[in-house]
Parts: sequence; structure tokens; C-alpha cells
Amino acid sequence: MNSTGAVARAPQTVRRGELSAFLRSRRARITPGAVGLPEGTRRRTPGLRREEVAQLAGVGVTWYTWLEQGRPIKASAQVLDAVARTLRLDVAEREHLYQLAGIPSVSRPESTDHVRPEVQAILDHLDPLPAAVYNARWDVLAWNATYAMLFPGVSSAAPAERNVMWNIFTKPECCCPFSDPALEMPRMVASLRPAYGRHIGEPAWIAFVQRLCAASSEFAALWARQDVLVGDAYVKRLRHPEVGEIRVSVTSMALEVPETRMNVYTTVDEESRAAIARLRTFARPRVGCPGHGFVHYRNPAFAAAGSAVAAVPVAAVAADGAAES
Repeated sequence: MNSTGAVARAPQTVRRGELSAFLRSRRARITPGAVGLPEGTRRRTPGLRREEVAQLAGVGVTWYTWLEQGRPIKASAQVLDAVARTLRLDVAEREHLYQLAGIPSVSRPESTDHVRPEVQAILDHLDPLPAAVYNARWDVLAWNATYAMLFPGVSSAAPAERNVMWNIFTKPECCCPFSDPALEMPRMVASLRPAYGRHIGEPAWIAFVQRLCAASSEFAALWARQDVLVGDAYVKRLRHPEVGEIRVSVTSMALEVPETRMNVYTTVDEESRAAIARLRTFARPRVGCPGHGFVHYRNPAFAAAGSAVAAVPVAAVAADGAAES
């Protein structure tokens, strides 16, 4: 085998490995009783056996075994549908299964980290609602003033580390904004899995996940669970050291550039709106820095949380901290 052939086959090998791990994890979570089978007393592993999945899906035991082992076999959409139903996959998990199996094979335009000026203008006009643009890897590409005040550790980070996942898992003391991280952090990791499935074998994605797993045992454990989440709508509970808890709903809108989206965080009650208004009074634009300058916080307790949050790059806000309702 020449080196060119080995490189060409590498992404497929990684993809099949991910498919194998995903199928095993989904099979392990289903008890025999949940699908009408006897529990038995001689089970050495949790969940269904491979032959039971094959029987329930109406496929051959050997074929399903090879599929789960990541062997290079072909699978039709119809057969994958049967497997997905047997494993009780939800919409996000089913789409992830198809991506890993290479069905459908669609070409995707390359995404970019460039944000058009018109998009930045929209972000700025959304103030006082926090809003930001992310790519599929949760890199923060653009943001507005209130977002920077709410998430200072992320927005003020060096470009190479301006990533939500990296900050909340490796710098939780300053950069984890969740009131209930035990709920939110698994959701964040599960939301990354479908995007990873679309980029199997790509060096940048492999390096990103490996770096996070090495830096955070919590991320590594959550990543190993193989959970998948897309389009989850619910109220997020954020916490801020200056103003306390802020409850927001998140509206995500796809942008023209592939795999980029704008998230708008809308407060859901009067207490949260008042908290945002108070938050905006803590910041002043530096004189002589129009547009996206540094905003410094009046309260020394917040600045003391760490140099990463002492100064924040944001769009200019009203002088003297004029609050907006």
C-alpha cells in the first residue's frame, strides 16, 4: 500500500470506529425487558446482545456484527432505519448514525471563520440581548457588548482559545456560566457529537477533541458516552458573579456561511431582564477606543476573578453605563 492510499483510507477507518462505538453504546442502554425479551440470568454485559438487535431489526446476525465491529460493509438507508428503530434512536441520533455510515453522502461547502460586517451590525443592534456567532466546533466568531459582559472569559480569550467548550471545561472557575453545570455540560458535549460526525477524519477536529480529552477528564468521560443532541429548546439558567442568576431562552439561526449560526439569548422573566440591565451598568468604554474596544468593570471583585475577565473586547456601550430595559 502506498502512502497516498493509506491517507485516503484513514478517514473511513476513523468513521467506522466511531460507528462501532456509537452502536455499542446505544445497544448497551436498552434492556431486554424494554423490547419484550426475557431478562435472563447469564448476561455479562448490559443491554441487548448483538443477535437480539439483529433479530429485532430483521437483519442477519453476521451482517449486524460486522456493522458494529466497524468492518467495511455497505448499509442501505432501509436497513439502517430498521437498526435505528430497534435501538430507539431519536432524530438527532438517527441522523448521526447515517453520517457515520456515509448515508447520504453529500458534499458540504467549507465553512469559514470570517463574519461579514452586516452580521456584526445585527449583533450590535440586538443589544441589550446577548448574542454571538459560533461555528460547529463552538468557536466564538463574533459577539455583541452584552454577550461579552455575560461571558467575559470566553470573549476576552486569545483567538486560539476563544472556544466555549475549551473554556467551560478547562477554566470552570472563571468561564463556566451555568447555574446547573451537571445538566448543561452533558448537553454541550452531546451537541458537539453530530458536528464531529460530519467531519470524521479531519485533522483539525481530531486534534480539537484529543486536546479537550487530554485537558479535561470530565469532557473525556462525557465524550465517551456517545450521546447526541440537536435542536434542544429549553430555558438555560446562567449565573454571573455580579448580578446572580439570569434565565434565558436560546434562539439559534443558521447563517449564510455553512456551519455557522447566530445564538440570541432572550431573558424570560423580569428578574433576568433587571439583572442584564444591572450588568450593563458595570461597564464603561475606554476613552479613545470606538467600536470594539476594551470594557473594564467597576466592581473590583469581578476583576479579581482572574486576568481573563478583567478586560473584555466588546462593541462600544453607552458612556456611564446607561442601562437599557
